[in-house]
Amino acid sequence: MPSTKQDTFKIKYMYSKLRLLITALLLVAIYAAHAQQIQNDVFWKDTDGNPIYSQGGGVLKVGNTWYWYGPKYNGAVTYYANPAGGKNSNSSFDAITCYSSTDLAKWKFEGNVMTTSDINSGWVGRVGVTYNPTTKKYVLLVQGNGGLAFATSSTPNGHFTYHHTQMVITNVVNDNSGDQSVYTDSDGKAYLVFSNRSGRSHLYVSALRTSDYLNAEPAVNIYNSSAGGREGSIMFKQNGTYYFCSSDLHGWNTSQTYCISATNIFGPYSKEFVIQGTDKDYSHVTQCGLAVEVKGKTGSFVIFGGDRWADFAGNGIGYNQWMPISFNGTTPVFHSLSQWNINAAEGTWTVGSGNNYVLNPNFEADRIAVTNITGWTNWTNITPDPNGNASGSHIPGRFILSQYSASAYQASVLQNISVPNGTYTLSAWVKSSGGQKQAQIYAKNFGGTEINTSINQAIANWKQVSISNIKVTNGSIQVGVFSDANAGNWVNVDDFNLVRTDIVTAITDNSFTDSQTTSQVVYPSPTKGQISWGEQQNWILVNTLGNVMGTGIGTSADLTPFPGGLYFIKLGEKIYRVVKE
Repeated sequence: MPSTKQDTFKIKYMYSKLRLLITALLLVAIYAAHAQQIQNDVFWKDTDGNPIYSQGGGVLKVGNTWYWYGPKYNGAVTYYANPAGGKNSNSSFDAITCYSSTDLAKWKFEGNVMTTSDINSGWVGRVGVTYNPTTKKYVLLVQGNGGLAFATSSTPNGHFTYHHTQMVITNVVNDNSGDQSVYTDSDGKAYLVFSNRSGRSHLYVSALRTSDYLNAEPAVNIYNSSAGGREGSIMFKQNGTYYFCSSDLHGWNTSQTYCISATNIFGPYSKEFVIQGTDKDYSHVTQCGLAVEVKGKTGSFVIFGGDRWADFAGNGIGYNQWMPISFNGTTPVFHSLSQWNINAAEGTWTVGSGNNYVLNPNFEADRIAVTNITGWTNWTNITPDPNGNASGSHIPGRFILSQYSASAYQASVLQNISVPNGTYTLSAWVKSSGGQKQAQIYAKNFGGTEINTSINQAIANWKQVSISNIKVTNGSIQVGVFSDANAGNWVNVDDFNLVRTDIVTAITDNSFTDSQTTSQVVYPSPTKGQISWGEQQNWILVNTLGNVMGTGIGTSADLTPFPGGLYFIKLGEKIYRVVKE
């Protein structure tokens, strides 16, 4: 029986959709061949499935392999086994561990490179390793034995033999380091970057002795803080600019990240500034731990390795929280992500499909009881404010969001978030006294009508509520909790989660018809924003997950609003790779 025009159209449409799907898969495969996922807010495990124990350490690249060194503390093991048990305050030293990776996401346990039989006098921490080309030895520096301890090894993953302890670093207030890390420059020279012991308001850079790296040379005082001590000292370099970063002196608690910069490692350095993106959730509820410079074929960025210490409990799940830092010119930008993808070979990264876009979603960033929670905005019609944090967490941690007053009240706690257009699901865990005129979790200002779910019934045990099919069309959304309550009514909320759910739909609903990878004709690439091509064409910009980031017609497109990473732009029947710095 001959086919009708309608049948022919259906066949062509189905064929087009099949080619579309294949194109999307090819696009993702190009990136996924080398991309790996980094998941934060969990306990990390090594390639054998065992927990990773490494805090206050450093990463050294040798050839195509990265080696990650850090102390293992007995309290970390206890907390991992029972996070609900809370703080154990056990910072006793067990070993310095070593892990290796070729992609910065999957880590193999190489072994303990030092143990209590090598060093075990008082506090042991803040480990860094570098390589001395003269002695052909790997040199490990660690706070221990009451000073700066040195050890050496012939291999990066072998046993490090204790050498000696330097008790005084010349030119340093109180003689030695408070917090420290080891920085190896692009020319191979190695430095100790640190704050002073007892007070930590003075910041220093000290070259390691050139002949063997077994002594810290007289230090250069590069900056003095007038706003309190600084700890968790780390350093990285991007495009010839050095960045010395540190955290508030808050007893291992979370902090926004402070930074000074210079074009010479010894200065002069800029005034201190807070790194953009660290203030809304205090560096993803961490403090500075380490930095990794990632330089690939098509791009470069920095990994911020944040530590969750708090005496091994109290700041939520997971010790190691790694986030990408991109650069807007010479300005570093911190991206607080619960999930992201890294392509170390390319030197690029993208936001993960399961990323939670809410900042400080667990209300753990603040170190003390507060009314105004970091990253959130309060509104109320009475005084005192019924909003604030309170003790008691849905998951192991310290705090929740609470609304309560002995008087009748109206109150909101909200967060305005910039997100890519798409479809999202919002969820939260709640408890409620019930009896309110209104109490709800809501989403609004996303380009559509407000959506909410009621929680004004009695909820004695933690219950997850959710709002699905939130279609964001204006690049932003407001999420929060609102109560119109009678005297004595209360609501507790924890673990907000806003995740995009339409990534597959975004791939399959746009009319790609063919895929070719060719040499770059889109320029410049890498780009800081604007890209151009020779003649006017329809274009579609797609990220490595297949999300459509923009469309248009012309001879250029602007990538300025988008995070750094790898993208594909379709011009006519061809697709080209472009890198946003």
